[in-house]
Amino acid sequence: MTHSNLIDQLSAFMNERIPFQKYLGIRVTKFDSQESEVRFQWKDELVGNAPMQILHGGATATALDTAGGVVIMASVIDRMAKDVSAEEIVERMARCGTIDLRVDYVRPGRGKEFITTATIIRSGSRVAVARMEMHNEEGMLIAFGTGTYIVG
Repeated sequence: MTHSNLIDQLSAFMNERIPFQKYLGIRVTKFDSQESEVRFQWKDELVGNAPMQILHGGATATALDTAGGVVIMASVIDRMAKDVSAEEIVERMARCGTIDLRVDYVRPGRGKEFITTATIIRSGSRVAVARMEMHNEEGMLIAFGTGTYIVG
């Protein structure tokens, strides 16, 4: 199995088999070691401030964390030897997790679609750090964050 096929399978797994992300409607749209992207559509179940119709901060944080995790996992896969088996890669990905997440809410979460991107700040053998941003479909910055992840 090529790394490209594995990345496609990991994207599909995240889109279809992680119940909370599926409930929120978060979809991995770019699984890459340089920049990842996840998207989700507005739905009334995600309201955090009913009178103002503003997206719940937890949905925002989850999207940021997901994008950060995706770019981190892609970076780890890229650094692994090309002869590593798919089973070894999957086992390594299963050990990845969020250590710390910082979210700065810049504007109220309004829009029809939310696009969250992430880039690598540092990717070490044990810990990796990503920077994430969430915009609405008009390009308005809603929130940004920094995530620290265990990778080894």
